Amino acid sequence: MKLSRRSILLGAGSLPFAVASLRAGALAQTAPTTQNAEVPPILFVHGNGDYDALWMTTLWRMESNGVARDRMAAINFTDPNARNDEKVEQANRSSTEDQRRELAAAIADLKRRTGAARVALVGSSRGGYAIRNVIRNGGTGDVSHAVLCGTPNHGVFATDDQPNNEFNGRGTFLRGLNEGESEVTPGTAFLTLRSDGMDKYAQADGRFIGKPGTPTGVTVEGPELKGATNLVLGALDHREVAFHPRAFREIYKFIAGREPARIAIVPEQSVRLSGLVTGTPGGVSTNRPVAGATVDVFRVDPDTGERRGGAVHSARTGADGRWGPAQVEPSWFLEFVLTSPDAPTTHIYRSPFARSSDVVHLRAARPLGPADKDAGAVVIMSRPRGYFGLPRDVVLLDGKEPADVKPGVPTDSAATLRLPAAEAGRNIVAQFGEERIVARAWPASENRIAIAELTY
Repeated sequence: MKLSRRSILLGAGSLPFAVASLRAGALAQTAPTTQNAEVPPILFVHGNGDYDALWMTTLWRMESNGVARDRMAAINFTDPNARNDEKVEQANRSSTEDQRRELAAAIADLKRRTGAARVALVGSSRGGYAIRNVIRNGGTGDVSHAVLCGTPNHGVFATDDQPNNEFNGRGTFLRGLNEGESEVTPGTAFLTLRSDGMDKYAQADGRFIGKPGTPTGVTVEGPELKGATNLVLGALDHREVAFHPRAFREIYKFIAGREPARIAIVPEQSVRLSGLVTGTPGGVSTNRPVAGATVDVFRVDPDTGERRGGAVHSARTGADGRWGPAQVEPSWFLEFVLTSPDAPTTHIYRSPFARSSDVVHLRAARPLGPADKDAGAVVIMSRPRGYFGLPRDVVLLDGKEPADVKPGVPTDSAATLRLPAAEAGRNIVAQFGEERIVARAWPASENRIAIAELTY
């Protein structure tokens, strides 16, 4: 089934569901107690270069609709970045077979833990490749539903060169998945979610992949599949079609067979946070644990970013790279200080965590580079679950629209502010839509970087 490209148009600029402040009445709410026994266990699958933490707000929304926490999981691929050539090994990068194998093991583990015969899979971008691959190669009996969000099912490009690049719509991998009259595997229900022109990886011009003026051979309809239910979510970007509240509604409705009772996240009265410290060996982002890192968590003032007392939690990672658990309140703005081997001390400022999570992963900022040599302080505003769109969104860093965020199709998920030495130590406001984070500009001379990491 295919709906009109504009029949589900929804702008992504507003954020009515962000939990920026909580009243006493909100804290008294609890998630529905009814067990969703008919909803299969759900396994969430992240995309290229990403990690399972991106599904945190989706997991919270599922919990707020009565889906038990222990009936969900999110895979963390060891090496999330794809190889340039499937046939050539690259350090800290994975092949499609590597991802298929890891996903198959995660499915088996979720089935074992829950006793369910089949599970539902939800994937963002490249994660949809792993889902299709595992289903096509003997996994349909294990998978009841497959939701593919922004997956470039017909390629990021479709050309006759690079036949072993998995993102090539004319390459060996995607031709194998797409052959036949139907592009889905019988026995599993498929849903695709895509943007109406705002997905940077579904564009006819190659400027978004470094080849301006060169036709890619793909269109905005590239994520759709013959034989699937194909929905268009309006002006959402490549990541938002997986992580936005609008996407959550369709994911839940497709798997549960009914509308969610609520879209908003129901806060918990007490919140426990933990996660994984990962690194970038050789400059490549991985989900491999980092040992010997220290994590200090501070409560900060929401208006100034200044610390309120000493650390509420301190930890040093072992071989498994895990930190936590930290006990916090759902109204607290937080600063995470990560000191990781061979990396800048990274101060990560976050909005309140409405619910508990064990996927609060931390990765040190990239080393200070040539562009930072004259900076007295460096502050980064990061949006992992979406891109910054101008003029679509309200995007302000220190009261101004960031100069390094390009207008039009959203392509940038981070913006950087460099300050002179005289301004090191002052407070910087990062704002996206209704989410507002105040960070401190730490001195670059001390090899420190601040990140205002948006949750929504």
